[in-house]
Amino acid sequence: MIHPATPAGQPHGDPPPQLLPAGHPLVAGRTTQAPLLQAAAGRAVPHTPVWFMRQAGRSLPEYRRLREGVAMLEACFTPELVVEITHQPVRRHGVDAAIFFSDIVVPLRALGLDLDIVPGVGPVVAEPIRDAAGVAALRPLEADDVAPVLEAVTLLTAEGGPLGATPLIGFAGAPFTLASYLIEGGPSRDHARTKALMYGEPALWHDLADRLARIAGTFLRLQLLAGASAVQLFDSWAGALPAADYEALVLPHVRTALDSVQDLVAAHGVPRILFGVGTGELLATMSSAGSEVMGVDFRVPLDVAAERVRPGAALQGNLDPAVVMAPPAAVSARVDAVLAAARRAGRGHVFNLGHGVLPDSDPGVLTAIVEQVHAAGPVPAAPADGGEQADPGPW
Repeated sequence: MIHPATPAGQPHGDPPPQLLPAGHPLVAGRTTQAPLLQAAAGRAVPHTPVWFMRQAGRSLPEYRRLREGVAMLEACFTPELVVEITHQPVRRHGVDAAIFFSDIVVPLRALGLDLDIVPGVGPVVAEPIRDAAGVAALRPLEADDVAPVLEAVTLLTAEGGPLGATPLIGFAGAPFTLASYLIEGGPSRDHARTKALMYGEPALWHDLADRLARIAGTFLRLQLLAGASAVQLFDSWAGALPAADYEALVLPHVRTALDSVQDLVAAHGVPRILFGVGTGELLATMSSAGSEVMGVDFRVPLDVAAERVRPGAALQGNLDPAVVMAPPAAVSARVDAVLAAARRAGRGHVFNLGHGVLPDSDPGVLTAIVEQVHAAGPVPAAPADGGEQADPGPW
């Protein structure tokens, strides 16, 4: 059964709006003027904000030293490690946002599912969920389930904490991507079992996807309440679906996950980012879920993406991660090309890679990319509807 899209973890009906707590970076004003949040709203910024997916770790030698002998999920539930790893790329690269060090399967592990992240493989589930009994056992997520995770968010974002005025992006996995791991039992090239369940048992699929949407939505909400200033929903494998199937079988559940923080968006201007891989043909449908920012992978130029997403949505992306491995002149030219496409798009723009940082990337090149993007200078506000120029801001 598909329930109405009420905030995850709340009773069905119309729950009262919940505001962020006093001392939160958005309430206290520490991150309200951050370029990330301003660009997400289409406002003028002193420079294009930049951060990198998978920047918390992956290519950093200091991350590898810290993680030596520590399993991924163990690290994700150790607040001191999470704080240090999340802060490392901010300290090294000078990026405009921190992405919380975690994994999309963390809330599932917190619910007691027997899964692990196997090096070189990815999430592996001991007992895949493929029947009604398995779906029924998937309970809602509670704050106590992820207490160490929320402790890390608070430590990072508290007044006097390591991030200061740099906003923290919380994140969760989108329903289809989470479901694919649970049904397949691990990573899959063709998602055959997942699609077979979707097509052959649609009622069971919707039950599973709805539960996962509410788990994801609750996880996003808890991270925001604990101190995050923005959230991203990762639908890594959505590009495996035809547009019609995505619209009928996935989009309602993406909306449920995003709607779980709608009151915080309305009250505090929290930007929601939606990102998928290989989703160029799905951008219009994905954008209708309502996220303030649409992540674009490296396969679609930003000015082309702008013609597909809903009016007013900002764009995030989209340098090919492999470009980072190229000679400096090629990297610089490709960065300029992304910035030029963003200018042609006429939308708010957050510079990023079109997927995650590759493990063999040179951290020095990532730092140079940040410096180049920042050096490109101020960006005016995106034109408002009707072609008139929006508030130009102080720059």
